[in-house]
Amino acid sequence: MAKIIVTGGSGKLGKAVLRDLVANGYEVLNLDQTLPRDPIVPTVRVDLRDFGEVAAALSGVDEHKGPFDAVVHLAAIPAPGLFANARTFANNVPATYNIFEASRIAGIKTIVFASSETVLGLPFDTPPPYVPVDEAYYPRPESAYSLGKLVDETIAAQFCRWDPDLKIAGLRFSNVMDVEDYKAFPAFDSDPKLRKWNLWGYIDARDGAQAVRKAIEADFNGFEAFIIANKDTVMSRANSSLMAEVFPGVETRPDMSATGTLLSIEKAKRMLDYNPQHSWRNHV
Repeated sequence: MAKIIVTGGSGKLGKAVLRDLVANGYEVLNLDQTLPRDPIVPTVRVDLRDFGEVAAALSGVDEHKGPFDAVVHLAAIPAPGLFANARTFANNVPATYNIFEASRIAGIKTIVFASSETVLGLPFDTPPPYVPVDEAYYPRPESAYSLGKLVDETIAAQFCRWDPDLKIAGLRFSNVMDVEDYKAFPAFDSDPKLRKWNLWGYIDARDGAQAVRKAIEADFNGFEAFIIANKDTVMSRANSSLMAEVFPGVETRPDMSATGTLLSIEKAKRMLDYNPQHSWRNHV
């Protein structure tokens, strides 16, 4: 049984990740400053900005002993606009560095971390270069939060350059949704500008968890970034209609389908065997 550390397992996506890993036979330890209301796995309270605490936790705390086979790093201020920009950056980036460095010292060769769809240019006040957007164009951060995620990805790439045996997957998660969130989706059709900020994308938390597990299990070395979204958009309207109204003049590529995601998941499907299973359309 592989032993996995998850940071931020008390959060929305984190809880789904813990459930999925446990259901698939992994032994999991959660590192978080917040204790979950309904414990799924043991939790150790750790300040990820404190390198000493992080290094100690990854080596094993009392009965929660290492060695650990992989680290999933989800903990962060989860979006722009929640705190002053400097605080968001100063919280998120050092925490990620500490996870990477403590993993290196502990000899952990597999790391999966939460990057963000925001590096693609959200909220697309400047239109995307084409749709479906993918990982091929250089990131276009438009906030301190997004800039921090790009710094995280850059650090990951350099850690992997230093160690050819290291694997780090940066998952650019779309807007995470639970089933209860889907009741709001039908109202989006009345005004496509309400959700244009991420090209009408989303990720069901359960499918986000699937992506984490498959990134742990995937066979590659080095750093790779993956867009993680669901197969469809949050809209009932066709993509051709949405693009003509909201982003006229933006190139629409041949792989754009009627209501398929405009946040391309082709790379994740190809390299991770990622296959979203949960659509909002089955719950409304």
